[in-house]
Amino acid sequence: MNGPPPTRFPPELPFAARMTFDPAFFATPAFVLTVIAAFVAALVRGFTGFGAALTFIPVASAAYGPTVAAPTLLIIDFLFALPIAAKVLPAVRWRTVLPAAFAAMAVVPLGAWALSVGDPTALRWTISAVILVLVALVASGLRYHSEPAIPASAAVGSISGFLSGFAQIAGPPVIALWVSGPHPAATIRANLFVFFTLTSLSSFTAYYLRGLFTVDVLRLTLSVAPVYALAMFTGSWLFHRLGGAGYRPLAYVVVVLAAITSAPLFDGIWR
Repeated sequence: MNGPPPTRFPPELPFAARMTFDPAFFATPAFVLTVIAAFVAALVRGFTGFGAALTFIPVASAAYGPTVAAPTLLIIDFLFALPIAAKVLPAVRWRTVLPAAFAAMAVVPLGAWALSVGDPTALRWTISAVILVLVALVASGLRYHSEPAIPASAAVGSISGFLSGFAQIAGPPVIALWVSGPHPAATIRANLFVFFTLTSLSSFTAYYLRGLFTVDVLRLTLSVAPVYALAMFTGSWLFHRLGGAGYRPLAYVVVVLAAITSAPLFDGIWR
């Protein structure tokens, strides 16, 4: 699931010359599948507040490589989730979000480093295992009836930060924690939108320092952004239209799918 190598240009070539769009690029099966994945990913993200990576990253990574897929998702998701995050601020539980967000931001560079130099297969097996353990804990009936302790929030945030830096799959750890609590769907969703907005700031810095913002990333970003924006705001509209009905069951399904699609066992499906 490494995809083709990123496009390299002579450093003296003007940026405008490097930023080209071959019409054949839009006609490839890889691009079409990536656009479909972007639509589904953003629809789920707009409704639940997380889950975009579970659809987008496996497909886009198979087509263009993880070092193109992850930065692309970071850019488009940050841009179009920001207005929603601003709108849901009154519902955020800051005592829950901030410890998790700060811990995640501290660990994101480690995940970005792993993305650029680590063994992707071994890391992805580890990610799948961690997510499934979290799902098992939630499915066991483990619940809490107040705000999670700050150390617990920070520990879960650290796991999310690593997953965010490595593959933009930060949702499962925090969603597994927050859906086990007493808060309504609107609060969980608001927490997630603000959490991802804050941790994205660290991801931008880490990806920039690792040289992951390439011409290939910008080309794919501009190509899928319109579809992603439309689907994101459609998902948000559906959440408010349905009043958050079915939020927790859908969240569990998304988390399990994240574990499945992260596993290298299923690479053949995306190639």
